[in-house]
Formats: sequence, structure tokens, C-alpha cells
Amino acid sequence: MIPRGIRNNNPGNLNFAHQPGAHLETGVPEPRFAAFPTMADGIQALRAQLLRYAARGLTTVASIISVYAPSTENETSAYITNLCRHMGVQADTVLDLNDPAMMAALIGGITTIENGPGHLTPAQIDQALGVTPAAT
Repeated sequence: MIPRGIRNNNPGNLNFAHQPGAHLETGVPEPRFAAFPTMADGIQALRAQLLRYAARGLTTVASIISVYAPSTENETSAYITNLCRHMGVQADTVLDLNDPAMMAALIGGITTIENGPGHLTPAQIDQALGVTPAAT
């Protein structure tokens, strides 16, 4: 079965918050997540959310994920551990989210944890973030 985040073009499983171009997901008993027109739109929305966190001073994996995946809904400590392993950083390492490679690594880790491996490639993430040109 295709994970919900992939079906919704929302690989970060962002709650619906009237993001530009998004609508509330359909076809589930208790809709909550945003659905985006394209996967690139969903990746860009995740980047926008992470940049909002950075603007609030949330710049470590531990501080970001404690808000992004709170313990009331997630196994937050395991999420932090897995994301740090994926990125090769410590939980308290300050991340420069204006660095495209750092943002791509963070998004890659989050989307893998949220949906499982094999649904998005690094190239898809880089292309959505404008790091690499679109294939012609």
C-alpha cells in the first residue's frame, strides 16, 4: 500500500493549514493532512515549514522534531535518533537551513521516516528545492 504522505503528495505529513495550493485530504475517515497538487509542492511546503521553525530559533534536530513530531503523537526520541543517524549529525547540532544541502538532507530524513524508504529520491528532493535543474 502506498503511504498516506505519498498519496497526498505530502511526504512530510503536514497537517492541513490552508497552505497555498493545498486542500484537506479526502478518502480517509478522519481527514487531517494537507494534499498537494504535486510532490514538488509538498516538498516545498515542508521546506517552508522548516524555515518557519528556524525563524523561531528551532535549528537543531532535537528542537525541530520535538515540535514537528510531538510525543503526544509520535515516538519523538526514536524519531530524533533515526533522523540524526540519517543526516550524520548530533541531536544538538545547529543546522543551517539556508544551506541547500542541509535542507535536502533534513527533508530526505523526515520524508523517509514519515513514509518509509524508497518513495522519494535525493534527486527528486533536490529538483523540488531548486538545487538541480529539471531533467529535459
